[in-house]
Amino acid sequence: MTPAIATFVVLLLIGAPVAVVMALSGLAGGYAMGGERMLGIIADRMFSGVSGFLLIAVPYFIFTAELMNQGGLTHKLIAFNNALFGRVRGALSHVNVSVSVFFAGLTGAAITDTVAIGKIMIPEMKRQGYDAEYAAAITACSSIIGPIIPPSVVMVVYATLLRDISVIDLFAGGIIPGLLMALALLGVSFFLAWKRGYPKQAPTPFKVAVLSFLAALPAMFVPLIILGGILSGLTTITEASGFAAVYAILIGVLLYRNLSWRKIWNSLVVTVRFSGVVFFLLATSAVLGWFVTRSGIARDAAGLITTFSDSAFLQLMLVCVLLILIGTVMDVLPALVVVAPVLVPAMIQLGFDPLHFAILMIVVLNISNVTPPVGMTLMTAARIANVPYERAIVASLPFYVAFLVVIVLLAAFPALSTWIPSLLD
Repeated sequence: MTPAIATFVVLLLIGAPVAVVMALSGLAGGYAMGGERMLGIIADRMFSGVSGFLLIAVPYFIFTAELMNQGGLTHKLIAFNNALFGRVRGALSHVNVSVSVFFAGLTGAAITDTVAIGKIMIPEMKRQGYDAEYAAAITACSSIIGPIIPPSVVMVVYATLLRDISVIDLFAGGIIPGLLMALALLGVSFFLAWKRGYPKQAPTPFKVAVLSFLAALPAMFVPLIILGGILSGLTTITEASGFAAVYAILIGVLLYRNLSWRKIWNSLVVTVRFSGVVFFLLATSAVLGWFVTRSGIARDAAGLITTFSDSAFLQLMLVCVLLILIGTVMDVLPALVVVAPVLVPAMIQLGFDPLHFAILMIVVLNISNVTPPVGMTLMTAARIANVPYERAIVASLPFYVAFLVVIVLLAAFPALSTWIPSLLD
């Protein structure tokens, strides 16, 4: 075990890519356990990590998201949400949150949401008098709802990694937590808009509101195609993701008429690049996961957690703090593939519901996406807003407190994550 841990720590400290860290750590651990005869297992483990049929859905989800971005869907969703809030003070701030909820059903990736929404909303918020750092903070914090409300690439990766929970249950389990996060953000947004006197907007005429709804309606059918097909049992995850991509092309080319062949090609290029990163992470994480299983690290981790407290709630809070700390230095997907093989078996051994803990872990790691020093979504939003990263961090603190409240609620009440999946049984 010691060679693997030493390799892991050293490579991580020198800034080696996370996939390389996991592969070499598993390799060192396997060699320490069984010598050269263990090395032949590495290639087999890497292949098994990316051979799951479920993973076909990953590039389709990414492709659908990119098609929607290239096709200008974001403008239509923002126009519709703008019409919903009308003359409410701080309307653009609230629109930023609500459009992320709608957009979450189309992308499932926080960075995608940050770029797609931020490039439109942040300049407009600055033009109307909102602080630039506030515009960056609300955009980044609302974007992390994307991987929680299904469909979610992160959840597909999780189901492939652990294979003890169906991705359908994960999708269903993320609905209430995602909406809770949105409500928490809206609560803070309304308070800050009132306290700081952010501007109101002119009321939207009813006819314009109806037209904006009709313009956005065909695009909003994408999450219905995905979730409706999956949760009803009419389609598998992979079939639903494929249908969504085909539908996105049809409405972009034939209905909206702003999706050219060049834009489709650009979407394919982005899909291949992002999918390559995901699959390489999964392949190398399978090596590390194999070593964790063989070495008994998960059992030792469970024993360590129990030494701090016998209270199930405090044990969960301890693990959440650990996940937040990990999330401060690693992006969501790398953090997930590193910690899930260790923590999930340990928490199941302690008696925690695997679905409840899976949703909690995914939520916490995504919230860490706005936690410095990494905080990729917040860093991206700060660049779009052209403000120092430090100012964006300070502006995000009220929203971060709201997220911490959501974490406590999810830890204390497992039914928030398990109730909807239980209805599907």
